[in-house]
Amino acid sequence: MATALSDVYDTPESFDRIILPEGYRPCDQEEFMGSMQRAYFLGKLRAWKEAIVEESRATMAQLQVDTLREPDLADRASSETDWGIELRTRDRQRKLIAKIDAAIRRLYAGEYGYCEVTGEPIGLGRLEARPIATMTLESQERHERIEKVSRDD
Repeated sequence: MATALSDVYDTPESFDRIILPEGYRPCDQEEFMGSMQRAYFLGKLRAWKEAIVEESRATMAQLQVDTLREPDLADRASSETDWGIELRTRDRQRKLIAKIDAAIRRLYAGEYGYCEVTGEPIGLGRLEARPIATMTLESQERHERIEKVSRDD
C-alpha cells in the first residue's frame, strides 16, 4: 500500500525536512496547508527573513564605515538625513522580522494560512503576495474600514 506524503510528514516539525520539487508552487488542487504547502511557505518565510537580516548587516557595516566627516554643513545635513531614512527603514524591517517570526510560529502550530478572525483559509494567492497575512482579504478590508471609522472620530 502506498503511503501519502502527508502521512509520512504528519508532525509539525517534519515539513522542515521536505525537499520540494524544483519550481514547486502550491496549487488549489492540493490539500490546503498540507505538508508540501507548509514546507513551501516555511522556506519562503525563512528566505525573506534572511534577506532582510543580510541587508541590515550590510547597512550597519556601511554606517560604521561612513562616518560624518563632511566639512560642509549642507553635505553633513544631507548625510544625516540619508542615515535617518536608512535607520527608519531598518526599524520597519525589524518589525517585519517580528511578523515573519510570528508567521513561522503559526506555521508550526498548524494555524498558518487560516484567518485569525473567521478561521477560513486565507487563500494561496494572498499568501503568495503577503506570506505574513493573518486575515482573509475580506476580513482585512472590514478591519481597515472599522479602523478608518474609529480614526475619523
